Amino acid sequence: MNQTITTILEILKYVIPALVVLIATNMVVKKFLDTQFRQKQLTMLSQTQDVTVRLRLQAYERLALFVERIHPRQLISRVYQSEMTVNDLQQVIVYSINTEFEHNLAQQIYVSREVWETIRRTKEQEIAMVSRIAKTLDPAAPAKELHLKIVDYVLTTSSEMPTEVALNLINEESKRILSYGAHA
Repeated sequence: MNQTITTILEILKYVIPALVVLIATNMVVKKFLDTQFRQKQLTMLSQTQDVTVRLRLQAYERLALFVERIHPRQLISRVYQSEMTVNDLQQVIVYSINTEFEHNLAQQIYVSREVWETIRRTKEQEIAMVSRIAKTLDPAAPAKELHLKIVDYVLTTSSEMPTEVALNLINEESKRILSYGAHA
C-alpha cells in the first residue's frame, strides 16, 4: 500500500504542474483569441460603415436628381412637343413623374423616413399642381397654354416649390451623413 501511495504522489507531482500550465495556457490563448475576434469585428464594422455611407450618399444623389428632374422647368422642357394638346402634356408629365419615382423606389431603404416621405409628397404635389392648372384649361387646347400657365405659376408663387423643400432636406441630411458617418 505504501508503494501505491508513493506511485500516486509521484504521478501527482507531474500531473498537477502540467494541469496548472494547461489552465494558464488556455486562459492566455482564450484572451488572445477574444482580442483578435474583437479587432476583426471592429474592422468589419468600419468597412461596413464605409460601404453604408457610400450607399446612402448615392441614394441622396439619386433622389436629388429625381427631384431636379420632376421640377416643372426641367420636366416640361424634356417632354413638351409643339403638336401636343393640354391633355396630352398633362398625361405625359404625370407619366414621367410616376416613372421617375418608380425608378427610384429602392432608394427609400437608404434614406430616413423623413426624406422619403418628403420625396413622396413632392411627387404628389407636383402631379396635383399640374392637374389643378390643367383643369383650368380646355383639354383640347394647344399644350403651349399649359406650359405657359405652369411656368407662370412657378415664377409667381410666393411659397417654396415642393422640389425646393425636398432638395433642402436632402442637402441637410447628406451633409449630416458626410459629417457624422453612417450613424447620422
